[in-house]
Amino acid sequence: MATVKEMRTRIGSVKSTQKITKALQMVAAAKLRRAQAATEAARPYAQRMSAIISNLAAGVSGPSAPPLLAGTGKDQRHLVVVTTSDRGLAGAFNSSIVRAARVKIAALLEEGKDVRIITVGRKARDQLRRQYGERFVESYELGLKGPGLRMVQPIAGRILEMYQSGELDVVTLIYNRFRSVVTQVPTLKQLIPAQVEAGDKAAFYEYEPDEESILTELLPQNISVQILSALLENQAGFFASQMAAMDNATRNAGDLIKALTIQMNRTRQAKITTELIEIIAGAAAV
Repeated sequence: MATVKEMRTRIGSVKSTQKITKALQMVAAAKLRRAQAATEAARPYAQRMSAIISNLAAGVSGPSAPPLLAGTGKDQRHLVVVTTSDRGLAGAFNSSIVRAARVKIAALLEEGKDVRIITVGRKARDQLRRQYGERFVESYELGLKGPGLRMVQPIAGRILEMYQSGELDVVTLIYNRFRSVVTQVPTLKQLIPAQVEAGDKAAFYEYEPDEESILTELLPQNISVQILSALLENQAGFFASQMAAMDNATRNAGDLIKALTIQMNRTRQAKITTELIEIIAGAAAV
């Protein structure tokens, strides 16, 4: 059984840990507000970009369609872009993304596809490297500044370079969509060929110049926009998960401190009782 001094030391250690988890919770809560605002501000732009591409694509077909829209006509070479955070202490946030990536990659390999991987975030790189390291193309880190257009452009540039050189047929982006503070949904989005959603058939527009020219310029930009939007969704989800995880850790530390304090008091009382019995027994013998 641990002595009173050992238990007092352990209680002090748990209290120090509790202060750290409480501080991390408060920091995550403060950063979450900013990240959530950035995510909500970016969503309309990304959604409007998709809507414009869908409307333009409705008037383009056959050989005139840009390659990023029409695709290569094959489905053999796949690139999976897995985005996580650089850091942990966020519950199952990163592991849920990596789990979805593993399921997707395993399904493609089972079908005999050639799969390559780009990771954004240290956690994706570290968790997938052991199993699929030979399939890695590039690994990127978010850094201290977090997601931004300047950070996203090299990633989009690398993807476009591989596609234009004939190394890829399909590109899929995997991230966590921020739904609420307690819910983040692992999401798979196809970037190439661009997914065209059913638009409003009653809406007709005339474009200048023609649709093909606009799509040729817009589709490469759309890749950067969609990756940036995904990274912003990830950032908000990460801080929400970290806040919840640190709140649980703080509560658990409090419960552990209470349990250790009760155990320490019982041990101390038992020691005092034993000493009293020994004194009384000694006095009686005299």
